[in-house]
Amino acid sequence: MGRMSVLLRRATGAIGRPSVWLGMVLVLDAAIAVAGISVAHGSGLLGLLAAGPLLACARCGGRATALVAVYAIALCAIAAALVGAEDSTLASYRFVMVIVAGVVAVFVSVIRSRREGALIRINDRVQRAILRPLPAEFGGVAFASHYQSATKQALIGGDLYDIAMTQNGPRFIIGDVKGKGLDAVGRCAAVLAAFRELAVAQPDLVKLAIEMDTRLSQDMEIEDFVTVILADFAPGEVRIVNCGHHPPVKVSADSAELQLMVPGQAAPPLGLQPRPARQDITLKPGDRLLFYTDGLVETRDRAGRFFDLDDRVAAALALPDLDAAVKRVVRLLLEHSGDGLTDDVLLVLGEPLPARDIAAV
Repeated sequence: MGRMSVLLRRATGAIGRPSVWLGMVLVLDAAIAVAGISVAHGSGLLGLLAAGPLLACARCGGRATALVAVYAIALCAIAAALVGAEDSTLASYRFVMVIVAGVVAVFVSVIRSRREGALIRINDRVQRAILRPLPAEFGGVAFASHYQSATKQALIGGDLYDIAMTQNGPRFIIGDVKGKGLDAVGRCAAVLAAFRELAVAQPDLVKLAIEMDTRLSQDMEIEDFVTVILADFAPGEVRIVNCGHHPPVKVSADSAELQLMVPGQAAPPLGLQPRPARQDITLKPGDRLLFYTDGLVETRDRAGRFFDLDDRVAAALALPDLDAAVKRVVRLLLEHSGDGLTDDVLLVLGEPLPARDIAAV
């Protein structure tokens, strides 16, 4: 059932693509024209060619819809000439009907595209205000990140991250709210608001997780939850509290092997009254720590296999440049998925800066 649902989502997503939709519309109009020519008294079917541009305007832009309209009009003229209309008045009526449908479809497509463009621009500004860009260097730690929403025309979905400077150094959060796409944006905003309010005032990571759970639980439904990792970067180590989230992966400077940082004590997500324990991870200059959301390790290929954190990922994360390392992992993930992503994906790679680089910053 799991594999079938993945295949169904991919098929549905493929049909929803403008290019695929355009191809289907062109094939439909061609089939109508062929039927009109082949079937006895089939000239009556030629009026159905108006369906092509009307369907195209639902998914395609103005230019593509205009192309379909011209295509439908040409097919109507050619088919009518080959069939030889029994009634010239009816033939003219069908021809005019296809022309009018094409003009209306182009007009509707242009208006729809303009409105969608305005909504996308508004959505872009709102989402950037919620999910602020992660700095390349912060508190003696270099960062690189990548966020890709599974929902088209959405910069963010159900994944979240943020960073704040406390008295003890940088404090970082990464999380994944229940759900995805635009429906999850409001939940992300609530989690980030709680983190930004409490992160600086509460020095203890475990207590911070409990306070965030208390704050967020007041507005959560009974089945809602948020998986998070809270991390404090300190000299020589990272202190982590994991509430139901996928554990980070460590790449040592002297080894290309990946080390999964599984917490000794599992804790449920926020919203389910977690009582987590702190985990301390040694992290010297040159070591790297990859934080990620479930979109990375739960993405399947065409055969239904999950994406593995294997030697290819280890080699990618060992690239000298952090941004290049993250981009390479994303490329491997997209190659694995084949037909795009079915879940939001967030990657954050952190590396302590050497003392001389901190002084330069």
